[in-house]
Amino acid sequence: MKYIFTILFSFALLCSFTSISSAQERTLKGHVTTLENIVVVNAEVKVLSSKVTVLTDSLGNFEVSCLLKDKIKISANGFYSQKVKTEEIPNEAFINLVFKPGEKNLNVAMGYGHINEKDKSYATTTIKNDNNYKFAKYSNMIELITNSSPSIIVSGGSILIRGESSLNGSSAALIIINGVDARMSQLMELEPMNVKSVDVLKGAAAAIYGSRGANGAVVITTKRGGNNE
Repeated sequence: MKYIFTILFSFALLCSFTSISSAQERTLKGHVTTLENIVVVNAEVKVLSSKVTVLTDSLGNFEVSCLLKDKIKISANGFYSQKVKTEEIPNEAFINLVFKPGEKNLNVAMGYGHINEKDKSYATTTIKNDNNYKFAKYSNMIELITNSSPSIIVSGGSILIRGESSLNGSSAALIIINGVDARMSQLMELEPMNVKSVDVLKGAAAAIYGSRGANGAVVITTKRGGNNE
């Protein structure tokens, strides 16, 4: 009888531990992107406690089992990796990866199939003044840029590009006029009708400007090309 009691007690204790262990686990679902809305395919999602690793699917989605208090690491070639605490994710994880500097990292990401050629072109938006009247309808450059590119917003006297993360403590995009760094006040002095083109650069496309382009860049070329008018 004592032997049977011991077995039953051990079984009950085991069930109790199993129940507690199960209660501490969760199934975490998530979505991995870059530049806000470009999905990252085959990104590696690793649970640090169990070392279990899954890959994102063709839509950037993933699903993995982890502890309630755990960490996951998201990484993909050409991007900075990210670590996230699972207790800070109430429902679904939305991860936006940031490109490492350099055009080569954009090509590396393409080479590993994380993004495609169409996604690469998204990193650069060009607005051209095809005729003398296209830009003339705007009263100033801010109106021109924000109406021509949905990724541009203006806040606190700075230009911000959606999806660009600050690596240097600032979130303002770099402004370039005819190849020279410019201030917001200089941009406001420009007459839209005198502008030839506006290029909005994101991620690795802005890496040609080094750390100055960490938050993206707005590159403006005037019709005269050499004068910041």
